[in-house]
Amino acid sequence: MSQKAQIGVTGLAVMGRNLARNFARHGHTVAVHNRSYGRTKELVDQFGHEGTFIPAESAEDFVAALERPRRVVIMVKAGPATDAVIEEFAPLLEEGDMLIDAGNAHYADTRRREAALKAKGLHFVGMGVSGGEEGALHGPSIMPGGPRESYDALGPLLEDIAAKVDGEPCCTHVGPDGAGHFVKMVHNGIEYADMQLIAEAYDLLRQVGGLSPQEIATTFGEWNSGRLGSYLIEITAEVLKQTDASTGRPFVDIVLDQAEQKGTGRWTVQAALDLGVPVSGIAESVFARALSGGADVRKAAADAGLPGPSAGAEHAGGDLRADVEQALFASKIVAYAQGFQQIQAASKEYGWEIDPGAMAKIWRAGCIIRAKFLDFIKQAYDKQPSLTTLLVDDYFLDAVSGAQDAWRRVVVTAAQQGIPAPGFASALAYYDGLRAKRLPAALIQGQRDFFGAHTYHRVDKEGSFHTLWATDDRTEVDA
Repeated sequence: MSQKAQIGVTGLAVMGRNLARNFARHGHTVAVHNRSYGRTKELVDQFGHEGTFIPAESAEDFVAALERPRRVVIMVKAGPATDAVIEEFAPLLEEGDMLIDAGNAHYADTRRREAALKAKGLHFVGMGVSGGEEGALHGPSIMPGGPRESYDALGPLLEDIAAKVDGEPCCTHVGPDGAGHFVKMVHNGIEYADMQLIAEAYDLLRQVGGLSPQEIATTFGEWNSGRLGSYLIEITAEVLKQTDASTGRPFVDIVLDQAEQKGTGRWTVQAALDLGVPVSGIAESVFARALSGGADVRKAAADAGLPGPSAGAEHAGGDLRADVEQALFASKIVAYAQGFQQIQAASKEYGWEIDPGAMAKIWRAGCIIRAKFLDFIKQAYDKQPSLTTLLVDDYFLDAVSGAQDAWRRVVVTAAQQGIPAPGFASALAYYDGLRAKRLPAALIQGQRDFFGAHTYHRVDKEGSFHTLWATDDRTEVDA
């Protein structure tokens, strides 16, 4: 075979197919392969005019079609399917070749795979890709991890197909082994929180403000032109405008209110627990989806007639829409702050040396959580790379402090009217927890020492101490 491909894609469902087309559209020769050859042939028949594809029926033909170092993009379902593809292709590759997992893999699996393939002289790149099928085709946000030397050979192709902001690609080397997939996981966790907060804003405007979906769509459209401008706000307005063709009712009213999830939100919360990082906003969004999907439990509660407030109080503020906008923006800042803190904690734990400002930069376009205020996040970390929390940066400090009165009014109104707003409430509680001069954790430490002799520290002297609670005088001793 005289012509060689610069890159290959195996797994040609929608995402894999669109990534292959994106590479081809940018002038790269692309080898394409799928377990069933019919899907490979279909891609070439439908889109062969977009660029140069080399279809391969077998794994051997696919590998033979690639120039060295071979770059094999795997786009299959995360988990055992990915391991199966790796086991099929790794024996066919040579030292220095690379396998690139572009699926939503768990970062721990990526670390395991990277270590195993490194021992065989192969490079494994765990690569987060955000933007859905449209992003894959027109320009996603790309978060590749793995060895730095892999990025030297792979990066130019990825930067070519990535989304651009002012000519800058939304792609950078994130860090070693599982760093890329970890950052993509946290991206998805922030996405969960953002969507939940938007849903709560909609619910309050509808139930408290009495606005119709069309009126709320107009409100979200206005917000999208301001500081809340983002992909998720934009598409929310579009969803709320939609009318169901068969009933004439608002689309949002004919959709079953049971949100689904694929696992990355749960992974984010689980990883945060392991790292000891409070991502309460993300956690509440995951639990809210779980509650919505608990049809049997919700039915039992409805059948039992769980009572709500005796009479709904009116919103204490003057302008509900203005207050909800403030609460939404402040709570969104908290969600991002928690996500970036988690990335920084993992970077320290695993020695990844992730640049948080660079992550904000590559999320500005292509991805689901792209938003105007990511520029301010980048600026915050550019000014202070070791920033402990976004909430102490001048821009975000001013934003949340300016929003807090409205934020509190919104949370109070939700509680008084019996409208669940766990995202808004948990974000506010987190904010108050950070600013508190003293937390009741002192009492918890006393309890732990009482029943388990877990010891405690004092505010007035160094060391660990234990109180002999069972003695009459409850003597304190050094632990």
